[in-house]
Amino acid sequence: MRAVLDTCVIFPPILRDILLGVAAQGLYQPLWSARILEEWARAARRHGSEDEARAVAAAMNAQFADAMVPARSGLEGRLHLPDPNDIHVLATAITGSADIIITMNAADFPQHLLRAEGVERREPDGLLWEIWSHHPEAVAGAVARAHARAEELSGAEVSLRAMLKRARLPRLAKAVTA
Repeated sequence: MRAVLDTCVIFPPILRDILLGVAAQGLYQPLWSARILEEWARAARRHGSEDEARAVAAAMNAQFADAMVPARSGLEGRLHLPDPNDIHVLATAITGSADIIITMNAADFPQHLLRAEGVERREPDGLLWEIWSHHPEAVAGAVARAHARAEELSGAEVSLRAMLKRARLPRLAKAVTA
């Protein structure tokens, strides 16, 4: 499965770490574009971590050498979404032959418009729960690594369930902590 990561699932570090950890296990192929990563850097700037975002983006590109999808001239002009600023994400999915776009932004990615282009929208919690139901050890490992990193960065114990819920992953939280 090939999946475009929308900016809104790359910026929260916990969610990004889990999604990329699952991808590193070979359970899906992540895709993004230079524009998606640039949006992420701008979002990070508002939270004071643009340099960190650029460093993480470089590491992501190094780890997933086939993830960067180049822009395809003229494609965006024929596409339509409720928010014109999101058309580049759909264009990335089409150019990269993605099966899905992972996003929390359901309103701006209507399924009927995506299906017309052969793409489906998936929200991260449902997707990760589905992958966990088939590959629990791999997903649990990615979650454990993200949890350890969160505790290292905070310098204190972090509740796994609370961390996952803050990352908007309540189904996954219930599954991995059951």
